[in-house]
Amino acid sequence: VQLVESGGGLVQPGGSLRLSCAASGFTFDGYGITWVRQAPGKGLEWVSDIDWNDGYTYYANPMKGRFTISRDNAKNTVYLQMNVLKPEDTAVYYCAKRSRDGALDAWGQGTLVTVSS
Repeated sequence: VQLVESGGGLVQPGGSLRLSCAASGFTFDGYGITWVRQAPGKGLEWVSDIDWNDGYTYYANPMKGRFTISRDNAKNTVYLQMNVLKPEDTAVYYCAKRSRDGALDAWGQGTLVTVSS
């Protein structure tokens, strides 16, 4: 199982980025995918989920209306579109595979997002 994030970088406040999570080694359309982030010096924070079967999406309150999660099962990829970025969104963003019991059982290496002027 492998998950590889990409798309991070430096962006000004109010800007946008789209993160990608490319998956391999498992039946991609059979599992949910979760995005989690870790800001400098802080713990892990849940960002968003997308279900495997119905495409339902879930967001943490600070991300609602600004972030959009989506998946392309043909490309084995999940995306996180992030708009109206704020300095407090600065973090390493990880995608993780969610097992049927809800555990996050495989993680990517993370991609750094820095929001700064």
